[in-house]
Amino acid sequence: MTVERATMAFAGFMVLLSLALTWFVHTNWVWLTVFVGANLLQSAFTGFCPVSMIMAKMGLKTERECAVQR
Repeated sequence: MTVERATMAFAGFMVLLSLALTWFVHTNWVWLTVFVGANLLQSAFTGFCPVSMIMAKMGLKTERECAVQR
């Protein structure tokens, strides 16, 4: 799995988790969904994503690194 795919999977998981927490625990958990969405939006424009940086440090390779290996 690459950094980009893992980041998308993590973001999707966080959105679903925050929606479940909003439904079952408290309505203020919706702000986690807002945060994840805002982070995805700013990442699309700036290319900066803290989760991607963490995953890269954990050893996942980027799409570019995988393409160079082929």
